[in-house]
Amino acid sequence: MVTVKTVQTVQPAKTTPNEIMYLSELDQINAVTHAPTVHFYGPNTDFHYSDAIQILKDSLSEALVIFYPLAGRLHESGFGRGRLQLNCDAKGATLVEAETESTVEDFAKQNFLPNAKMRELIPKMDYSNTPISEQPLVLAQLTKFRCGGLSLGLGISHILADGTSAFHFINEWAKIARGEKTGILPVLDRKILQIEEQPKFEHTALTPLPIIIGQPDHMEERKKPTTIAMLKLSKEQIDKLKDKANKDKLYKNTSRPYSSLWPCPTYKYEAVAMWRCASKARRHADEQLTQLHIAVNFRNRIQPPIPQGFFGNAILREAAITTAGELLSNPLGYASSKIREAVDQVTDEYVRSHLGLIKALPDVSVHRNFHTAGCALGAFYGNPSMEVTSWTSLPVYEANFGWGEVIHLGLD
Repeated sequence: MVTVKTVQTVQPAKTTPNEIMYLSELDQINAVTHAPTVHFYGPNTDFHYSDAIQILKDSLSEALVIFYPLAGRLHESGFGRGRLQLNCDAKGATLVEAETESTVEDFAKQNFLPNAKMRELIPKMDYSNTPISEQPLVLAQLTKFRCGGLSLGLGISHILADGTSAFHFINEWAKIARGEKTGILPVLDRKILQIEEQPKFEHTALTPLPIIIGQPDHMEERKKPTTIAMLKLSKEQIDKLKDKANKDKLYKNTSRPYSSLWPCPTYKYEAVAMWRCASKARRHADEQLTQLHIAVNFRNRIQPPIPQGFFGNAILREAAITTAGELLSNPLGYASSKIREAVDQVTDEYVRSHLGLIKALPDVSVHRNFHTAGCALGAFYGNPSMEVTSWTSLPVYEANFGWGEVIHLGLD
C-alpha cells in the first residue's frame, strides 16, 4: 500500500511566454491521457533521501522553464471538430511525495510486471470528473520504499510528447537535478508540422478497423478484461526468428535483411512481432481481415528532416493488413514482408498526405487512442487486429536524479 504524504504544484522558476501554442495534426489525434512510466532506483547509502523531494521540486521548476509548454493546460478549441489548443499559462506540474512498506525487491520478484501495485506508484488522474483544462500535463510521484530504494512514477501528456520527446524532457530534468548543464535544448516550434497539403494516399491506419466476422462492432471485444504478460526472448531466440524470416526469398522487399535491432528502428519488430501467433491463438477464420498497427518515427523521413530536439509528436501509425489465412498459411517471411511494405511507404510525400487527411477530418477525437486502464473510449486495436511498438531505441535508463542509476523502467 502506498501512502501519499504531500501533493504540490510546481511552477516554472522564471517567467515563461504566455501564449496559445499551435498543436499539430498528430498532436490532435493522440490520447488525452498521460503516458505512464515508473523508474526504479535501488538503495543508495551515499545519498540523503530526505533531500530527494526538494531536489525534484527545484529541478522540475527549472526544467519547466526550458520545456514551458508542459506547465500549461489543454483547452477545447473554439474551432470545434474535437480539436484542442494548448494554453502556455505556467499553471505548473503536480509533484507527489509518497512512501510504501514494499521494497524494490518485491517488484523485482514479479519481474516488474505491470499490475495494480505498480499503478499506485504513478499519480492518479480522474479523467472522467476533471475538466481537461484543469489537468496538469506532467504528473510526478516520488515513492520511498522500506528498503531505502525509490521510484519515480511519471505521467506525461501524450498530446504534447511522443516517447522521444518525453525522454528528452525527463533526462534533461535529471541533468538539472544532478547540477549539470543541459544538453540539447528543445525545439518548441510545432509549426514545423503545419503542412498545407491535400491527401494523396489511402491511409489504412485512419480507416475503420476490421471487425470479427459475424459481429456488428468491437463492443464485445472491448468488454473483455485485459491480461498482462511479460514474454522474454533471448538473443538466440530472436536470431532464430530473424534467420527463419530471412530464409524465405519469395516475397518482395527482402533485399535488406529483416531485423529486430537498432539502428534499424522501423524494422526492429518484423521478425518478432506476434501477429501470426495472435491470429492463430484467436482462431480466426481464413477470410478474417487483420491489421498490425506500427508506430513509425518519421523525424528523418520527412524533408527537410525534423530538427534534433523537436519537442512534440513525430510518430505516425501505419498498418499492415492481410487475412488470417494468408498470414498463417505462408512462412514467417510473408508477415515480415507485409510489415516492411507498410513501413517503407512512410515517405515525405506520405507523411504530408497523412497530415492533410487528419486536417480534413470532421472529428479528430474518434481517432484518439485512449490507453488508460479500463477505458473503453477512442481507437481500438484489439481482436482481430493489434498494435506493436518498441522502446529499445529510447534512452530510458539515463534518468539519474542524483540518487543512482535506473535499475528498471516499468510501463503501466
